[in-house]
Amino acid sequence: MKTLLRLLAATALLVAGSFLVPSPGPATAAAAVGVPGCRNADLHARYRATDNGAGHRYGKIVLTNVSTHSCRTGGFGGLSYVGGGDGTQIGAPATREGTATSFVLAPGQRAVSRVDEVVADLYDAATCRPRAVDGFRVYVPNATRSQFIAHRTRGCLNPAVHLISHTAYRKVG
Repeated sequence: MKTLLRLLAATALLVAGSFLVPSPGPATAAAAVGVPGCRNADLHARYRATDNGAGHRYGKIVLTNVSTHSCRTGGFGGLSYVGGGDGTQIGAPATREGTATSFVLAPGQRAVSRVDEVVADLYDAATCRPRAVDGFRVYVPNATRSQFIAHRTRGCLNPAVHLISHTAYRKVG
């Protein structure tokens, strides 16, 4: 019985720990005091392809602080395919992976989110319902307005087919 209780307690700690967001260290926390959150206009989004393999395309969304002030950001934004020449969402939004953290970006500094795209042609056409994709709709963390990044590919109209995943933003450097 004691062994079972220890196992249950250890499992509970592991599960609880997987949802915790690490606290910033003292220096980071002190630097973040009074720093405003990054707004959509403060950050410029772009996509950079990095690799292909086994039915996947890999890349990253790069956010650059284009403002004249430091701002606080981090965590997840929104990411989805859009098409139709009018920004209509194509299929399911990106699945989020990883643990979110908060950080400060000085002017010119960058943050990245790694992107994994599954090739739509791997799915049966009747299940996928393929459509041309014009690009990504990107919401920077905590923003309600989006940015468009041209990225021509094929997506699936079926929202049950999840083609895109991305990680929480991390500061570069």
